[in-house]
Amino acid sequence: MIPPVHPIEAESYRILGERVDLDRWPPCSRAVVARVIHAAADVGYADTLVVDEAACAAGVAALRAGAPVVSDVEMVAVATKRAGTVSLLAEGRLRAERERATDPDLTVSAAAMRVAAEHWPGGAVVVVGNAPTALAEVVALAAAGRFAPALVIGLPVGFVGAAEAKATLRATGLPAISNVGERG
Repeated sequence: MIPPVHPIEAESYRILGERVDLDRWPPCSRAVVARVIHAAADVGYADTLVVDEAACAAGVAALRAGAPVVSDVEMVAVATKRAGTVSLLAEGRLRAERERATDPDLTVSAAAMRVAAEHWPGGAVVVVGNAPTALAEVVALAAAGRFAPALVIGLPVGFVGAAEAKATLRATGLPAISNVGERG
């Protein structure tokens, strides 16, 4: 059962509709773009989001089938707990400590993605909302044939590596939702 929409949310979407023409996107992508703009109260996302309809449909299908949702940070996991999102940062921290002797640049978030790939090598929905290194690791693991997410939502933020990690994700052909630029 779908809960009723609160009047404030309805009004927010009405205002969004006045400010942004969402008709250029197909239905699933349109819903994603609207939700992102609504959540951030930032119509600028209309110009920077890259949402592929097939990737969006793959993500919806995976979620309906009960796919795990894995995030690079606790903040995203908490914000999306209704989807059952997990963050593997604690395991990533242990993994990074073990592997830093051979991989000194390994970040905790990237190590957490290695753990995710071991737990769910295929079919997970991966949400990277903070660390460009986590997104780069997802891409590297996929290229090595060790990780095949159903969908990668790659929206890390930052001046160092975020835009590049998102561009690399889009170039892979993995089912993905991302944006152009440093904003996440």
